[in-house]
Amino acid sequence: MNTSLKIAMAQIAPVWLDKSATLQKIEKSISDAAKEQAELIVFGEALLPGYPFWLALTGGAEWNTDVNKKLHAHYVNNSICIEKGELDSVCKLAKAHNIAIYLGIMERPEDRGGHSIYASLVYINQEGSVESVHRKLQPTYDERLTWAPGDGNGLKVHPLKAFTVGGLNCWENWMPLPRTALYGQGENLHIAVWPGSDHNTKDITRFIARESRSYVVSVSSLMAKSDFPKDTPYYNEIIKNAPDTLANGGSCIAGPDGEWIVEPVLHKDGLIYETIDFNRVLEERQNFDVVGHYSRPDVTKLTVNTERQTTVEIK
Repeated sequence: MNTSLKIAMAQIAPVWLDKSATLQKIEKSISDAAKEQAELIVFGEALLPGYPFWLALTGGAEWNTDVNKKLHAHYVNNSICIEKGELDSVCKLAKAHNIAIYLGIMERPEDRGGHSIYASLVYINQEGSVESVHRKLQPTYDERLTWAPGDGNGLKVHPLKAFTVGGLNCWENWMPLPRTALYGQGENLHIAVWPGSDHNTKDITRFIARESRSYVVSVSSLMAKSDFPKDTPYYNEIIKNAPDTLANGGSCIAGPDGEWIVEPVLHKDGLIYETIDFNRVLEERQNFDVVGHYSRPDVTKLTVNTERQTTVEIK
């Protein structure tokens, strides 16, 4: 059995809050990764169409202001409705190139009415099928002003060659119980997606790897002050307080022993490749398996609600 897997980390900037243009960049990255025989490509949190940086720059908590209402509406209009086929082109590329994809999107789901948005991590398998859509359980701090909280439906793992892969969004990776929900399903390749910056990835990536004895792939985006499109609503107000660098990358990979395979990569735009070997997981599980021989389910056990939450159930 072939126990290796070639991974591409797409450390790129969105065409901020422009879903069509950002989707084109994503599709090009997939095609480029396929040319290098990558079998899995990972994109950062909320890359499609971008992270809501304006919240910290324009008084995002102010009540009932035009700037917050108009920017929120602009964001929702550029978010992705999977039910309407807005990821179909990505799915077709996955199938054509036999490449699996983890993609961070802002999701505008019809099953929650189509007006609220969720930071969702979508897994598309090598046959081009959307296998899970994990809506971020708890938006962080000012994200709650524009993102809705998700549910446990997307806490799933997937077979990928010799591996079992699962993923979480940003600070969810600091939450022990969602991590455990994935470990308990056999995860041995953990995907952690971030909006950007090594201050997020440099500690937690190695910690999760050492805790789980799994590979951990952290992928972040990039964003500079110059990346804000000039036709963005309230552009002048946004850039007035924006630092030159809002997201510096920090994409990286840790092995099952918790040591670096790829140290955090800063300020580099493009695809970062690495090939990993499944047998390293088995080697490190010999002395510690957090949900196997080193667990006590008779003492502590996790219950996970994977029901997709909806407001109205039509029977």
